[in-house]
Amino acid sequence: MNLNFATLTDLQKALRNRDVSATELTQHYLTRIDALDPALNSFISIQAEAALGAARRADERLARGDARPLTGIPIAQKDIFCLQGQRTTAGSKMLGNFIAPYTATCSEKLADAGAITLGKTNMDEFAMGSSNENSYFGAVHNPWDPKLIPGGSSGGSAAAVAAGLCAASTGTDTGGSIRQPAAMCGLTGLKPTYGRISRWGMIAFASSLDQAGPMTRTAQDAAILLEHMAGHDPRDSTSLNEPVPNFSEDIGKNIKGLRIGVCREFFTEGLDPAVERSIREALAVYESLGATLVDISLPHTPYSVSAYYVIAPAECSANLARLDGIRYGHRCLDPENLQDLYQRSRGEGFGEEVKKRILVGTFALSAGYFDAFYNRAQKIRRLIKEDFVKAFEQVDVIAGPTAPTPAFPLGEKASNPVEMYLQDIFTISASLAGVPAMSIPVEFANGLPVGLQLIGNYLQEGSLLQAAHQFQQETHWHTLTPPEAL
Repeated sequence: MNLNFATLTDLQKALRNRDVSATELTQHYLTRIDALDPALNSFISIQAEAALGAARRADERLARGDARPLTGIPIAQKDIFCLQGQRTTAGSKMLGNFIAPYTATCSEKLADAGAITLGKTNMDEFAMGSSNENSYFGAVHNPWDPKLIPGGSSGGSAAAVAAGLCAASTGTDTGGSIRQPAAMCGLTGLKPTYGRISRWGMIAFASSLDQAGPMTRTAQDAAILLEHMAGHDPRDSTSLNEPVPNFSEDIGKNIKGLRIGVCREFFTEGLDPAVERSIREALAVYESLGATLVDISLPHTPYSVSAYYVIAPAECSANLARLDGIRYGHRCLDPENLQDLYQRSRGEGFGEEVKKRILVGTFALSAGYFDAFYNRAQKIRRLIKEDFVKAFEQVDVIAGPTAPTPAFPLGEKASNPVEMYLQDIFTISASLAGVPAMSIPVEFANGLPVGLQLIGNYLQEGSLLQAAHQFQQETHWHTLTPPEAL
């Protein structure tokens, strides 16, 4: 078995059959990180000593025969999840030396299931970005071509899995930040229903939109990871008190008769023709599996980007107000007075994209403009949600492209924020509505990975995973791996 690109399912079997030990597996990934990550910059910090200690304890459990579902599986975690005693930066100078005093709930759940954390992955600062070029720790490079972006903001998590530096990773999705990098790196990425996974211990960007999720090679692996990340958390008031289905057992169900909505608003003028061809061919595979394609409309989708870039900055403005150089975070040297402390600490600590969004959000929330911008954006959000409710009366799943183009060169869109923001044009509506959505690899376009986005009804992650799994049983795109020479 090739450990570099083995699936979670394969590694579970290998560990239980004693074909490989958890220590050997962990050391294997750590060696690959040392060799390959300098070209990718996918990790901010590596926890080699802690990971090897956890691996030794995992081997003891495996030897006793009381292994948990993920015992011995090495994963990476986006550096937005707090891990007690570990540095958690959110990709920002502001939190460059912040040591988390507690562990995020979903990270705690993964540890309880036996997963081993290798390190914390690079990301756009405070998850604000679509290309992973906004990190204080430098841009992440795409394993398929290091001259290209990996997608953002979970670009480090995507690049690490795609390059075979870990078995799986965690990410967060506010407007598409799991799905878009998964598409550009050839992975399976799932954003669950809002509230399915606790946000407690996850550094907030936009609280009504942020959602954690798994980034894996296959839908089967995503199902396994989701089972151990999801669940009600009384510490998070937005956490859903809903049972967590056995996603991995139900994933093999036949999808004959599945009604797949093909949204006409997803096939717009800005969609790369090569990407559209890949998506159409993927839809033809679903027809061959017995699914029915239904033409649908989500009429308010064109307004989603505008609404998002009012709501998300408004919430980030409120959430990041706490980072002022007083209690924790970057503090300027020798402040003259309190105002100077605030201004210089925040001016030095935040990057340009974060500053831009704070200013936009503060403006949108100001007394004179609240109704004209924020209130109106929330009304559009309600209309987008109603579009999905109506659509799911006709179909079971909605399909379309994840991103309008494959990965593009680093720096190409950095000076054009509108063009950059439009990279999320197909993913934002599902985030605004709070419905689950995922991206799976389909036929390449211009030699680069392309993602098919599947959107489900509320709490119907199981239907998405079944549809994704059946597609992956018929195709090989999810098995392709980047060149070793990065």
